[in-house]
Amino acid sequence: MVNIASKASGSVGLVTTQKLRLVLPPEGFLLERGGVLPELDVAYETYGRLDADRANAVLLCHALSGDAHAAGRHKPEDAKPGWWDEMIGPGKGLDTGRFFVICANILGGCRGTTGPSSIDPRTGRPYGSTFPAITIGDMVRVQQLLVRQLGLEKLYAVMGGSMGGMQVLEWAIRFPGLVERAICIASAASLSAQALAFDIVGRRSIMSDPKLAGGDYYGAEPGPDDGLATARMLGHITYLSPEIMDRKFGREKRPSTLPAERFTTSFQVESYLRHQGAAFVERFDANSYLHITEAMDTYDIEDAHGSLADAFRAMQARLLVVALSSDWLFPPEQSLELAAAALQAGRHVSYCLLRAPYGHDAFLVDIEHLAAVVGAFLAPPPAPAVAAEIGTSERREHALVRRLVPSGARVLDLGCGDGRLLAQLVGDSHLGLGVDISLDHVISVLARGLPVFQGDMDEGLAMIPDQSYDFAVLGETLQVVRRPLKVLHEMLRVAREGIVSFPNFANWNNRARIGLTGRMPKSAALPFDWHDTPNIHLTTLRDFTDLCRLEKIRITRVFPIAANSLGWALNRIGLANLGAERVLVKIARL
Repeated sequence: MVNIASKASGSVGLVTTQKLRLVLPPEGFLLERGGVLPELDVAYETYGRLDADRANAVLLCHALSGDAHAAGRHKPEDAKPGWWDEMIGPGKGLDTGRFFVICANILGGCRGTTGPSSIDPRTGRPYGSTFPAITIGDMVRVQQLLVRQLGLEKLYAVMGGSMGGMQVLEWAIRFPGLVERAICIASAASLSAQALAFDIVGRRSIMSDPKLAGGDYYGAEPGPDDGLATARMLGHITYLSPEIMDRKFGREKRPSTLPAERFTTSFQVESYLRHQGAAFVERFDANSYLHITEAMDTYDIEDAHGSLADAFRAMQARLLVVALSSDWLFPPEQSLELAAAALQAGRHVSYCLLRAPYGHDAFLVDIEHLAAVVGAFLAPPPAPAVAAEIGTSERREHALVRRLVPSGARVLDLGCGDGRLLAQLVGDSHLGLGVDISLDHVISVLARGLPVFQGDMDEGLAMIPDQSYDFAVLGETLQVVRRPLKVLHEMLRVAREGIVSFPNFANWNNRARIGLTGRMPKSAALPFDWHDTPNIHLTTLRDFTDLCRLEKIRITRVFPIAANSLGWALNRIGLANLGAERVLVKIARL
């Protein structure tokens, strides 16, 4: 249990790892690959308090080398806290002032949960070589039994990174009615060939160690320490990006007066890897490493369900997929593939790409932005948006868009900003998704409880299937993208109709400013100085009309929006290119 620390400390305080023997049927726990475990112990820790209606529980799934000790310290003198202490605690990303967080050591582990080093009750000796093969699905089924035995009928969220992300996906697919939210960080539906290769070589290094003794080395000293240390060294290389490796070590050498072992070097990177390998041997078991990496390697959602989209169709949880820019073990393309498949299946899914230089390990060490994303996604539903929070022109434009989109339509808001328009459209009973390049905007949209994809529209909308939306809205964004023509064609690929708004540079006020002062105009529609503006493709209503004609884009409605009475008067007499400060245009494919 947890001694709750003061909120000011930001720590969960001193914690104790607990162990629970699961209640199993008489035949024991049947594993997916054919084995049976007659008994099952699970080691776990909890942080925070369970609320009265037992609806605030969050299950944290750890990665390959993790364990149940995710936060706090076991003793005041402990040098290091739990492996995700920066994320878990009062006021942190996983706020223990609000959530009851559970983290359990996985099946097959060596930190208290039944694994190869555990005693087989049938023989009274460690399982060793007789421990049966396990799967990610088996791990999740054990977690589900734990959750149920703790008296929880539902989880507010399941969250994990790397192999923990695979467990999150399995939870959302296998137990759709038990999870409200799922957060999958730096993970994939299956390992790439390159990731498989590293695991294969790592296992081979352990299996080649003669001290493995076929897996029955318990009681012998030493065990297959050399093989396990080498496997860890190899794996650790994949956790760091080339940039961080170069920044931390480069070709620096450590000073030494002692004679070196033959074929070792004095490079700092070798010293670091040897240290990582030696430290890992002190806390991990070689058999567990073999079984867990095999389970991770054989995990394949597509193979199990036919396609990723089919796998996600039964999912009820809101899904957040987080990718890391410098991760080459689980590259961002794999995370985006997950999010796109969930979108294709019609699920409530969000995706963001965190710019982090640390490689795969970034979700453990580069916490600031991840904590903000997670906190926003887990936030309670916000109060309805207040119309007064936006200006008059924007309010008028939003009202026009809402009038143009029929009830029940599927709407894609491109360049959605902080999500105010999207929130209004969803409030009108529309199905909506936002797309924006800004992480700050993505966080704002997540905090509104809305689905959003972080993406650069200039690179296209490949994650969105053809004609999957009724309307695509591009509000005040056309002028800030590098490839406006590509964006227009993409929005009409993914939606039947489009609604585009942009500042009209031909407005009389802009012309007067340039003509009378010789300076670039500033107005409500163009509020930036020329040297500090995001607008890189200013256009006019006439230019836009000509472009649509050339590109065979049909303009079905034009709404010139004026900023003052003179502008409205010019609009009424047909001089919209002169009177409109902003223009809203409804378009479709020809």
